Amino acid sequence: MLSKNDIKNIKSLEKKKFRDEKQLFVAEGHKLAGELLGVFDCVLLAATKEWTGSRGDIPAERIETITPDELARASLLRSPQDVLAVFRIPDNRMTMLSAASRNLVLALDGIQDPGNLGTIVRIADWFGIRNVFCSPDCADIYGPKAIQSTMGAIARVRLRYVDLPEAISTLPSGTPVYGTFLDGEDIYRRDLTSNGVIVMGNEGNGIRPSVGSLVKERLYIPSWPADGATSESLNVAAATAVICAEFRRRCS
Repeated sequence: MLSKNDIKNIKSLEKKKFRDEKQLFVAEGHKLAGELLGVFDCVLLAATKEWTGSRGDIPAERIETITPDELARASLLRSPQDVLAVFRIPDNRMTMLSAASRNLVLALDGIQDPGNLGTIVRIADWFGIRNVFCSPDCADIYGPKAIQSTMGAIARVRLRYVDLPEAISTLPSGTPVYGTFLDGEDIYRRDLTSNGVIVMGNEGNGIRPSVGSLVKERLYIPSWPADGATSESLNVAAATAVICAEFRRRCS
């Protein structure tokens, strides 16, 4: 059973202020919570009898079997599922210097929409990109919408908020730094590498100048047909998927 104080504490984690203060976040649903159990430290798991009864040992500090009505009162979702878990936010300390020396990493500059951020983490997971670096003004990956949008990919992708210009500046001069620009060169005609940094910019404004000045390889995803009427741009998550797919196709 969850107390009123339990529910109050869970509800408070909908706000970034309290997530930062308590270093906790909420994940809901059997797929997401199930993916994260055993990867992140779970301080509280609240689930229906049917869910807990279908599991073996559950790696959680505290387990509460609750009714669907209790779960609905605690849930941060419009349509509560059968399990809610509270996890500790991991202390990811990887550096861009070490991550980009042998592998591809993503650098996200000002991604505002939490759904886009969660989807990009899911895309990174699909294409085997294990490290994502975000500017401090990106959406919070541990917010309810972002964490749900990862569909569990956050269990395999490490994410860290850093000063992007500073982080990119630490890279050796020969490290490839790619970025997407409307005046870039056709990605399908450019040489690509199996390591380096792929920078993706803000939904409306793209990559800001302080980061763009450090990009060495300016890429563009061409529309088809080249002279046909088309949308102004791709959604940033869709563009990330196209770019990651092309890198993996040629440099796997």
